[in-house]
Amino acid sequence: MNPIGRWSTALTLASMVPLVVATGASAADQPTSEVGTVTAQAAQTPAPTPQSYQAGDAGVGAYFLNWFNRVDAAQASQPHWMTPLVTVTPRLEEEFRYDQYWQRLGNGGNVNAFDSGKGLELIPTETNELLLNLPPYQQRIGKKPAEGWADWPILTVKQRLLSANEQNGNYIVTAFLGVQAPTGVSAFTNDAYIITPTIAGGKGWGDFDIQMTAGVPVPTGHENIIGTSAVVNTAFQYHFMDVFWPELEVSYTHWFDGLRGGKNQVFLTPGIIFGRFALFGTRARFIIGGGYQFAVTPKLQLEPALTPIYNHAWLISTRLAF
Repeated sequence: MNPIGRWSTALTLASMVPLVVATGASAADQPTSEVGTVTAQAAQTPAPTPQSYQAGDAGVGAYFLNWFNRVDAAQASQPHWMTPLVTVTPRLEEEFRYDQYWQRLGNGGNVNAFDSGKGLELIPTETNELLLNLPPYQQRIGKKPAEGWADWPILTVKQRLLSANEQNGNYIVTAFLGVQAPTGVSAFTNDAYIITPTIAGGKGWGDFDIQMTAGVPVPTGHENIIGTSAVVNTAFQYHFMDVFWPELEVSYTHWFDGLRGGKNQVFLTPGIIFGRFALFGTRARFIIGGGYQFAVTPKLQLEPALTPIYNHAWLISTRLAF
């Protein structure tokens, strides 16, 4: 599902009422709506920490001068898997990302989600990442037509707790904290801030890896409508021929209260990602992937709120890593 995946953000799909879905323990791992040489890094030996960079180099000038050396050092000490389509990766990434969703609702309507709450991802230290997301723009067609900005998953902070690259264990554990602001138009807003703490981890065995996030989007208001939920996203991923990353993702949401209190929702997302493709001899790498997401439970319920939040969706993800 696109529910979880980030500490991430939950986006709202106003079909009957505003609701929250966390994307991969992060609004980024959830379904988004209502709520060169061609070389893959995984096939490379992680680069050692550049000798010109020493942790703790003093001064603002030295900090920015060593930015990419610090990024390389951070990524050399973790697995080199691909970021999944839905699940928010526990890895630290430096990239700009744009995702697009075309969702089909169970009530016959459609929602097009532009950007889906992704944006700029930066690695300011060897164990931290900042996700400076853009507000998604949504268009609902058919049932209750509406168009405009949805709530803004404005910031997610990652703190990597444990990690080892492919030569030293091939695993990672990371904590997130995501904040979503109620800036959307009336048709696509929760009218409340959503705070999402998330724990994420992953383990690799050769060319196969599993990445998982588990988060709890907590609304700061209107809990009787939005509800507090638990969102778990799991990605099963394989890698072959340098640039092919087929995967299957499972997105599970359970609502503790609110209009969907006691209900569960499960989405499956088979897909494939292609990359990382070097651009013009620079450090920049282009990545593109797509998939089909569909609900497997529960049986369609229109009252008191549309569940699952949509029936199926096509999705595409593009990234420029640097």
